[in-house]
Amino acid sequence: MDFDIYQFRVYLHHMSTAFVYPGQGSQYVGMGQDLYENYPEIKDLYIQANEILGIDISSISFTGPEEKLKQTFITQPAIVLHSVAATRLVKNKEANYTAGHSLGEFSALIKAGALSFEDGLKLVQLRGELMQKAGEKNKGTMAAIIGLDTIKIIEVCRDASEYGIVQVANFNSPGQIVISGSIEGVQRAMVIAKERGAKMAKELVVHGAFHSPLMESAREDFEVALDYTEFKKVQIPVYTNVHATPITKDTELEFIKRTLYDQLTSSVRWDESVMNMINDGAKEFIELGPGKVLQGLIKRINNTVVIKGVDKAEDLNKL
Repeated sequence: MDFDIYQFRVYLHHMSTAFVYPGQGSQYVGMGQDLYENYPEIKDLYIQANEILGIDISSISFTGPEEKLKQTFITQPAIVLHSVAATRLVKNKEANYTAGHSLGEFSALIKAGALSFEDGLKLVQLRGELMQKAGEKNKGTMAAIIGLDTIKIIEVCRDASEYGIVQVANFNSPGQIVISGSIEGVQRAMVIAKERGAKMAKELVVHGAFHSPLMESAREDFEVALDYTEFKKVQIPVYTNVHATPITKDTELEFIKRTLYDQLTSSVRWDESVMNMINDGAKEFIELGPGKVLQGLIKRINNTVVIKGVDKAEDLNKL
């Protein structure tokens, strides 16, 4: 039978895969432990990470305590480390696109070759420290709003802003949006959202008002670290939280840094990012790292695509 290059390209397009990476809140005690115990290369990766970070990140990931793992400056490198470990074990799939939710954008950039593993871990450790400090300095909170459309929630934030800072932090999926800001602003927005038909308005247990202007002090210090970090051209498109459009191999490196800088105080446009990947040809999504949060969100955004995840060793067999 003659080889048909056109048919082959159609097949490749049909099988286009996006690797997606979770953010803060996906962590759990025990994360990554079975990968560490079953694969020598992952054990080496965790040992390397302990040295890079100057803390026993493997022990905290595997045995906790949970309160320690939930500290932002520990949570962030722990999640990225788990995501990188899961990615390295996926041998039978290659990513055509990648994206990460908030913190997960760093895992995506490591996957795309823009950041080294070592530099990525150092950056997220610092990012976590700066975000934790900013949260202590400028007390704020976040809340999940379920069952209101995007335009109505933007209006809710606008109307509540006379009581304090409040804006959309995460456009997660249709009907699921997270808001962030001052305690007064967010709590007022929760009341207004309920009055306007939200099914649920629930305050989240967080250490700060992430993706809001209250993270400005973290942004200033993080900019210096970004300037001193070596970035390279991406090998695969990375769809960013700030713009929901892809960074490509033609993108200037300064633009990548600027995006990570802006991300700290900007909304995460996750639903748009996923839809743009689908519109560009993604037919399969694989979440790499702890939990299944993104798998749930993607299913609500578009339930026609194939959705899988790699968290534990047993998940690799299902790919």
